[in-house]
Amino acid sequence: MARCPGGGASRRDDRRRRGRRGRLGGVALVARPLHRGRQPGTGGRLAGRLRAGRRLRVGGGTVTAVPEVSVVVVSHDGAEWLERCLQALTGDGRPSVDVETVVVDSGSGPETLALLERWADRVDVLVAGENVGFARGCNLGVARTTGRRVLLLNPDAVVRPGCVDALVRALDEHPEAGLVGGRTVRPDGSVDPSSCWGRPTLWSWFCFATGLSSALRGSRLFDPESLGRWQRDTPRRVDVVTGCLLIAERTTWDRLGGLDESYFMYGEDADLSLRAAAAGLHPRITPDAVALHAVGASSGGNSSATKMRLLFTGKATLALRRWSPVRARLGIGLLRAGVALRALGERVRRTPSPRWVPLVSDPSWTKGWPEQRPALAAPRW
Repeated sequence: MARCPGGGASRRDDRRRRGRRGRLGGVALVARPLHRGRQPGTGGRLAGRLRAGRRLRVGGGTVTAVPEVSVVVVSHDGAEWLERCLQALTGDGRPSVDVETVVVDSGSGPETLALLERWADRVDVLVAGENVGFARGCNLGVARTTGRRVLLLNPDAVVRPGCVDALVRALDEHPEAGLVGGRTVRPDGSVDPSSCWGRPTLWSWFCFATGLSSALRGSRLFDPESLGRWQRDTPRRVDVVTGCLLIAERTTWDRLGGLDESYFMYGEDADLSLRAAAAGLHPRITPDAVALHAVGASSGGNSSATKMRLLFTGKATLALRRWSPVRARLGIGLLRAGVALRALGERVRRTPSPRWVPLVSDPSWTKGWPEQRPALAAPRW
């Protein structure tokens, strides 16, 4: 966060203001500066300095003005890509507007904590001390910022030059959007379609259950959530903007209540987008905002089977939170059928490391995430 030199009184006032906000959502976050002149440590020494709840501050002074954009990054290991993410924000991808960056660490190991300590003079760091999940981590980070706009950015996403400025411009030109995303590409240069999706419906889940969405991948009719073969290279309205690259006016964020912490990981961004639509907003994508996305690197090395469990637990949670009870039961039944179909294929092929079979063996994902707080109010459909 950009700060200017200030006197001792200003620093004391700053600490008192932040101290009053020292606990958010049950996670203690104490504002304490790093001791100057100390070198990053490892092992127990590092754990002592970055104990749960410690907030690493940019040194001294007070905020001179409200930043245009508050960038919030939630990290869980993946130090290599996290560093590339932060380097882009302060280097080639640095926007022309004033930006503050907050990293919320969600239970990372020593390597990532050491990296964040090295970056503590350039970004603000909140150490939750445990894996609090993506939704809660984002909410904690946003609550500690003051920018006019909020930008969620995955730690495995590297913004290209002009990306943040393009997001701001699109939001200014289309205030009716509420949420704006960009175009993400994989490290090999191919398009990563996961910056946005179509609305999940009983029809799209029926196509999953019957295998049509896999057999006819990219079909507008039989794989509707993929949005057809659109390369994310033109501006358009979309149903779901994903949290890997998402900007919103702070007033919109506050109006929607942030991310629903009922979700631990996956599905919370779809939930936010659908609540935005229910509030009369029209989320959209701008192709001018480009970021490199190393898909999956931010999940901390989760196996394919583990990631699928997280993903489908999020899908079940979305149905249970946002659909009517009857529709939710039908939808989850369709998901189970699609999972069983794919698990059968793995058994026939004797897949060495199956990702679908474990979901059949343990269907606890169908119950969704345990609710951590009352689900945010929104119409059911």
